Amino acid sequence: MGAVEPEPAALAAVAEQVAVEAAELVGRARESMLAGGAVTVDTKTSKTDVVTAVDHQSERFLRARLAELRPGEPVLGEEGGGEAGDAVTWVVDPIDGTVNFLYGLPEFSVSVAAQIAGVSVAGAVVEPVSGRRWTAARGEGAWLDGRRLRVSSPERLDVALLGTGFSYRPERRARQAELIAGLLGHVRDIRRPGSASLDLCAVAAGWTDAYLEHGLKRWDWAAGALIAEEAGAVVSLPGQDRELGSDATLAAAPSVAAELREAAIKCGAAGV
Repeated sequence: MGAVEPEPAALAAVAEQVAVEAAELVGRARESMLAGGAVTVDTKTSKTDVVTAVDHQSERFLRARLAELRPGEPVLGEEGGGEAGDAVTWVVDPIDGTVNFLYGLPEFSVSVAAQIAGVSVAGAVVEPVSGRRWTAARGEGAWLDGRRLRVSSPERLDVALLGTGFSYRPERRARQAELIAGLLGHVRDIRRPGSASLDLCAVAAGWTDAYLEHGLKRWDWAAGALIAEEAGAVVSLPGQDRELGSDATLAAAPSVAAELREAAIKCGAAGV
């Protein structure tokens, strides 16, 4: 007889707990930085792709707490790596929006998700500055600070607000800019706050009507995409829609999802 999989709600509670604790750590580091404290900064894929000592500290904390609360379950993290398994795997982004964090902007988060066989079943996204807690458990809805979330319902794409983001590699940023320039004629406006997990949560709350970005990693979308989906969004993840692009992430209100996909394809999304 096989092992019984844990209930998504129980996993969501753990995700929220450790994300809140890590967000408190990151928040204290931000206060110290804004008061003049030094923060060690390094780069990854390009000179604009930064990682701070606080990213590493937050991820070490998340790994340690998950080892205490869910012993034996693997962790895949942005800074420390790891592999996703068929059983419960934790996917963590210790600071999603590191550039914003470094510049003192408030739009960044700690993202924690539980996946089974690569599918998110629970997740939490916590904002260190505002304290907002976005949570979801598969089949049980999405929530913001105890308030159930529901996506918007714009009548047409031309009155829809679209969120997006950009790669750290200059050559790909140029292609993404061309795509967004094309889409500007199809939507109400574009927003680029700088944190993929929060962009997905914004769709869940109806603060934006859709989100499209190429090049996200699993830790960028693992929690936020589930929150959007549980709030009623149509969600397409990397590897699921070749016409949209092999690494495209899309989350949209159902009323404009098909129209946005069609417009993005016509504007060259697959070549981004």
